[in-house]
Amino acid sequence: MTEFGYFLSCEEHGPAELVEQARMAEQAGFTSLWISDHYHPWNDNQGQSPFVWSVIGALSQAVSLPVQTAVTCPLIRMHPAVVAQAAATSAVQLDGRFRLGIGSGEALNEHILGDAWPEADVRLEMLEEAVHVMRELFTGKQISHRGKHYTVENARLYTVPDEPVPIDVSAFGPHAAEVAGRIGDGFITMAPDASAIERFRRSGGGTKPVYAGLKVCWATDKDEAVRTAHRLWANEQLPGELAQLLPTPRHFEQASELVGPERIETSLACGDDPDAHVEAVKEYVDAGFDTVYVNQIGPDQQGFFDFYRTKVLPRLGD
Repeated sequence: MTEFGYFLSCEEHGPAELVEQARMAEQAGFTSLWISDHYHPWNDNQGQSPFVWSVIGALSQAVSLPVQTAVTCPLIRMHPAVVAQAAATSAVQLDGRFRLGIGSGEALNEHILGDAWPEADVRLEMLEEAVHVMRELFTGKQISHRGKHYTVENARLYTVPDEPVPIDVSAFGPHAAEVAGRIGDGFITMAPDASAIERFRRSGGGTKPVYAGLKVCWATDKDEAVRTAHRLWANEQLPGELAQLLPTPRHFEQASELVGPERIETSLACGDDPDAHVEAVKEYVDAGFDTVYVNQIGPDQQGFFDFYRTKVLPRLGD
C-alpha cells in the first residue's frame, strides 16, 4: 500500500519554517519527509537555501518521522567521504530513520568551486564510485580508496548507525534508471512513470522501494494558486537537460520566461478542488510507487496541511 510523505523545499523556506512544516506534516498524517539539498534556489523568487544537514539535525529533535534527502549530489561540491559522515551522523540522530537520496546533480549547485561540469555519463560514473566509497565508510572501518575520480586515505567514521545508511538513487533517463537499479537501495524520480520503475527493477532493483515526488499549490483561489506556482516554480516545466546544465538562478529565470501560466495550470494541481489533488497523487500510486511525497508551493502551508488532512489523505487511503 502506498504511503504519503511531505517534501520540504529548502529552496523556498528557511530553517525554522522547514522545521515547523515538518511538525505540521506529522500532525496532518504524512508518514515521512523528503528534504531538498541545494546550494542555490532555482530562482531568486524562491529566495532560500539553508544547509540541509543543519536542518536535518533540527528535524531529528522536532519530529518522529523518517527523513530522506531528495537529493544530495556527492560528486563535486561535497566529496563522498564528507557526505558519508553527514549521512551517518543524521542516521544516528534519527535513530536509523534516515535514508540518503543521491543524484548526479546540477551545475546550479555543483559548479560553485570552479570545477568543470562533466557530461551526464561521466557524472553517473562518478556517482557509482561515490556510492562505493560511502558504503565502505558506513562499515565504520578505516578505508583507503584510490579510484578514477576519488581518493580517500586512512578515513574512518567513528559515529555510525547500527545499520548502514540506505542509499537511494535518483534517475530521470533510461541509462540513469539502469544505474540506479544496479547500485541503489531504492529508486527516486519525479514523474509518474511506470516504465522507469520497470527499468529500475529489471536492472537489479528487484523489489527495492521506489519513491516519487510532486508539487501542488493549494489556495482557495485557483487563479492565485496558478500565479503563485508560476512565479516560484516555472522552472519545473523546462524541458530536457536544462535543469542540469544552467549555472545560475538568473539563467533559470531567463529560461522560465518561455513557460506561460497556462502550462502550470495544466501540469499541476492548483486550487482547492480535492478531486484535482487526489487525481494528481493517484497518478503516482497507479504507476506503482511505494511512497509519494507532496510539496506545497507558496507560503500558505497551514491551509495546505488542513486541506490534505481533511480532504485528500483520507481519500488516498481508500
